Amino acid sequence: MTQVVRRMKRTSFQKTALWRGVAVSVAVTAGLVILFAVIIGFFDVGDGVIQAVNQLIKVTAIFLGVYAIVPRGDENGIRRGVLVGLIYMGVGVLLYALITRQPLTLLGYGVDLLMGLAAGGLSGMILGGMRGK
Repeated sequence: MTQVVRRMKRTSFQKTALWRGVAVSVAVTAGLVILFAVIIGFFDVGDGVIQAVNQLIKVTAIFLGVYAIVPRGDENGIRRGVLVGLIYMGVGVLLYALITRQPLTLLGYGVDLLMGLAAGGLSGMILGGMRGK
């Protein structure tokens, strides 16, 4: 009976932590996008720079979201990182498609989803592989 209770507590904590990681990623994205918009207002920035910085913002947001939920030395770091990256990018792709009303293209959005998966997994692997405090 105590094992069932422990498993239920662990599972509910993981779900809460997962959404906390996604929320951190979203908050970081919002802050960095606003900061970048202000910078763009002051300087003449080309499309290539904007696209590169947008990708950097996404990767940074995923890393910080994973950092918020993966403790050092966690053996499930990769799995948690992949989930945060995938959910974050999935929600982002969906919102972008709804806001711009552009049709979903498998290649364009698939690459974003794969980037989220890779960035989250790599972040989880790095953070989970660090020695505990």
